[in-house]
This record gives sequence, structure tokens and C-alpha cells, in this order.
Amino acid sequence: MAPEERRTLPGSAMPRPAGAQVLGQIPDDERVEVTVVLQPRAPLPEPGPTPMSRAELADLRSPPEGALEAIARYVAGQGLEVIAADAPRRRIVLAGSAARIAALFGISFVRLQLEGRRYRTYEGEISLPAELAPLVVAVLGLDTRPFARSHRRPAVAPNAPTTAPTVARAYDFPTAYDGRGTTIGFIELGGGFQESDLVRYCEGLGLSTPQVSVVGVDGARNAPTGDPNGPDAEVMLDLEVATGVANGADLVLYMAANTDAAFYSAIATALRDATHAPVAISISWGAPEESYPATTIAAFESVLEEAVHVGVTVLVAAGDQGSTDGVDDGRAHVDYPAASPYVLACGGTRLDLDGTTIVAETVWNDLPNGGATGGGISALFPVPSWQAGIAMPPSANPGAGPGRGVPDVAGNADPDTGYRIVVDGVATVVGGTSAVAPLWAGLVARCHQAGARGGFWNPLLYAARGSSAFHEITVGSNGAYDAGPIWNACCGLGSPNGTAILQTLRA
Repeated sequence: MAPEERRTLPGSAMPRPAGAQVLGQIPDDERVEVTVVLQPRAPLPEPGPTPMSRAELADLRSPPEGALEAIARYVAGQGLEVIAADAPRRRIVLAGSAARIAALFGISFVRLQLEGRRYRTYEGEISLPAELAPLVVAVLGLDTRPFARSHRRPAVAPNAPTTAPTVARAYDFPTAYDGRGTTIGFIELGGGFQESDLVRYCEGLGLSTPQVSVVGVDGARNAPTGDPNGPDAEVMLDLEVATGVANGADLVLYMAANTDAAFYSAIATALRDATHAPVAISISWGAPEESYPATTIAAFESVLEEAVHVGVTVLVAAGDQGSTDGVDDGRAHVDYPAASPYVLACGGTRLDLDGTTIVAETVWNDLPNGGATGGGISALFPVPSWQAGIAMPPSANPGAGPGRGVPDVAGNADPDTGYRIVVDGVATVVGGTSAVAPLWAGLVARCHQAGARGGFWNPLLYAARGSSAFHEITVGSNGAYDAGPIWNACCGLGSPNGTAILQTLRA
């Protein structure tokens, strides 16, 4: 019998993190569960003036007819179990022994030790039988390291903390609207919330307690740890900042594990959620863009692009470790998914107020002993059309060409001027670009309620660059990049003037 013809998935090799130590092979009988992301049935058209419905999206972007069945038949013949076949999210979930999974995808599994913890990863590029490879975008779940990190920063000794409603007033969010009739979604990769915390927070600010729904992704659930310094702090920061700036909006948490497969599934679930239909999705998680295989990036991009077409604004924190994004290799890095050209990337400022009047606003940078806003020039994504007219700085990395500039916008993030929140019964102050994504999500909700154009704001905001729609940030740096007028790789176009942004969108 002739050997089976196979094809590799180019760009599917897993980058090896610096400092990782290979401990050897994993046992052949170790159970492995993976998610195969399939190609969509058809490419997306050019965005039109009217967003497509979620039903239209599902019909257009489900896998080609027979693709799920073909893969299911093949893997069953290899002694593997099909756990789920999900056309709307374009995935099939498989499970079996490490030996069988490795044979199916032409890789070898190894045990990795990194920062004192052990993980499973793989070596080599993924390959598949020639008839199946064209159907597949990526294979997720082969590596068990945490996929992303939270971009929140607790305050050590805050001397000028504030509240979300105060920041909204300082940024002149349109006061006639509070987000009523809209829903904001949040991707959460661990932890949970306690309603008593939200009630206490809202009572302290004279706000009504919002409706919060939880959508568990792939078996995840609302699971507060009781540790105010743990993942619960991210969940509560998101909820409380958003409700502080858009108190009329409903909130929905998409709870998922911190894995590549679950993160992908959470975003796909939120975009296809016709029950809650969020107008904005806030993501406060990420990692350096070079951390991921190209195929994994392609899988995420395939769903983030869909947000543009269904009129959902995706807002992503730009990172909290300055222009290096926490990588100790002497080079500059940007965070993903903030680097995606389909999201509004949110950088951080230090906001000094006198009441609700802005006294000064500069780049957030507490390095070397604290955090700093992420930002820079992407090494993966070219300059998008809506950034083409911007005089961007060259990449700080020698020999690197132009790329998508990060972030797009900014807002108060310095923990020293951070947000008072309640988490696990404890009143505390938290900052980071994690706070900026839900801040802008609240503005999206207010503008959506006002009847302004929703969805992909980037082209509209960049068309208003240098106008009264933004407080330009011209003082400070995030390490390799300096602040400056119009746009910079620390704070993008600047922090919002909410009323002027609403007028821009209406125009």
C-alpha cells in the first residue's frame, strides 16, 4: 500500500519561549484533547453600511458542506473520539491518547518546564492527510501553557485614585445616555464574580446594579476564587468600570479556560450569541504576538474579522509592560490580540484630575519598578488602510519594516490614578490597560444607545485624528517610543472626548 500523502500547515510550529527546559517525552497513553478549527465556507465580503445578522454570518462562515463529517470519519478510523462538532464556531473537538494524536498531526509531544511549572507542548509543524489539510485553519490545544495574561495592575500606594463615573465625566461621555438597551460582553479566562461585590460597588456610587449574565464556554463557569489579588480582580475590574461608565447597559461574561482553544471558542461564542447580542466585546488579556504559531493567529483573525461584519466593536487592552511587552530579548514587541487590525487597541495614560477637570494627562509609565502602557509597531500585520495617512515612527527593532501601529486609543490606566473597585469583599484600587478596554466599551454602549454607528470604529476615529474628539497625549514614553501629536505608539490617537466622538460617529 502506498504511503499516505500528507501536507503541512505552514506556520504551525510552536515558538519555544526563552528559558524553557525540555524534560523529555510525555507518556504515550496521556489523554490529549484538541480543537481543529476549520476553514469557512466563504470569504467575507467588503463591509457594507448595514451589518449582517448573526444568522447570516453563521450561514456564510460555517465550514464547507461535508467538512466536519469528513474529518470526523477519518479521526474515528484512527481510534480517536469526537467530543464535539460545532459548525457555527467552525471547530471539531477530538480526544485520544498522546501517541494517536501525535501520529494524526505528525508532531511529537514533549514536557516543558517554564518558570517553575510544567506544561505539554509539541515539536515540529503540524501535518494532515492531503485531502483534509485544505479544510483546516489551525489545531489548538496541543500546548497547555496559559495562552494569555491579564493586563491589570494593582495599586501599591495610590495617592490619586478615582472612580469610573468620575473618569467618564472628565472624558465628557455624553450624559444623556447610559447604555440602556445595549449589552457589553467580556472575555474572561479564569476567576469569577460575586454579586454582593457588585451590589456594594454600585451602592457606594449611587448606581443601580446591572443585569449580569454568564455564558460558560466549553464547561467553564463563574468560579470566584475568593482571592482579591487573583483572577477575580480582572473580572470585577471589567464589570465595575463598565457599569460605572454605562450604568444602563446589561453585562455578559463569557467564561473560558486560559487556553488557545477556549479563548478562540469564547470569542466565536460571543460573536454568535444572538440571545445577548453584545454591541461591544471587551478583552483584557493577551501576550506578545510572536508567542503564537501563525496558524493560531489565523484562527483568531478569522473570527475577529467577523466582528467587523456583524457590527460588534472589539476592544482589547494593549498590555502593561511597556514597549518590550515583558520579553527580555532587547527588542520591542506588541501584544496580541491588541495587534489585530480588526480590534480597537487600548493603551494607557496617567490622568491627573481636579474634580472632573483634567489637569494633566501623560503616558502611563512606572518602569522599571511598575508597569507601563504597551504599544509599538507590529511585526506580523501590515499597516491597515485607515492608518495609512499617519506619520508613524519606524519600528524600534533594527531592520524591521512598517507595520500596524498599536494602540489606537487610550485612557486612564496608571494604578496610582486607578479605579476604586470591590473584589471578594475587599475595597481596592486597580489600574492597567485592562481598565481601558471596558472604559471604551462603556462609551461604545452610550453611543450605540444614541443611535450612532456601531461596529468597527477604527476608520471613523482615524478620520477624526487631531480633532477635538481626542485629548492628544504628547508627554512621556513607554520605553522605545515617545508620545507626540496626532498619533503615537504609546497612546494612539489619545484619550476620548466622548461627546465629540458621538458627534463624529453621527456625522
